[in-house]
Amino acid sequence: MGTVTPLPVQRPALQVGFDRLELNRILDLYGRMVAAGHWRDYAMDFDRDVASFSAFRRTAERPEIRLEKRPALRNKQGMWALINESGAIMKRGHDLPGVLAPLERRLMKLVEG
Repeated sequence: MGTVTPLPVQRPALQVGFDRLELNRILDLYGRMVAAGHWRDYAMDFDRDVASFSAFRRTAERPEIRLEKRPALRNKQGMWALINESGAIMKRGHDLPGVLAPLERRLMKLVEG
């Protein structure tokens, strides 16, 4: 009756996120795609292992693209990955501008055509 059993201490899980410059670059591209009439909605998801940004043509569909940041892969194939609607990796790399390049090219085609 006088024995106190300590409860296990659970530390809050660290969460991966986007820093201000990364988020600024991502939302700038998103705004230009919205202005071109291609995207209409977005979602962000933050987990212990990955932070992701998804862009949708319509809200009720699967995301057209998903941009993932996985810091655990920083020293391997790069922490940034651009994933298409079917789940295939379109581009992977160490720097955000290089991974966003295919979307920048698509935007140029949308604006010109």
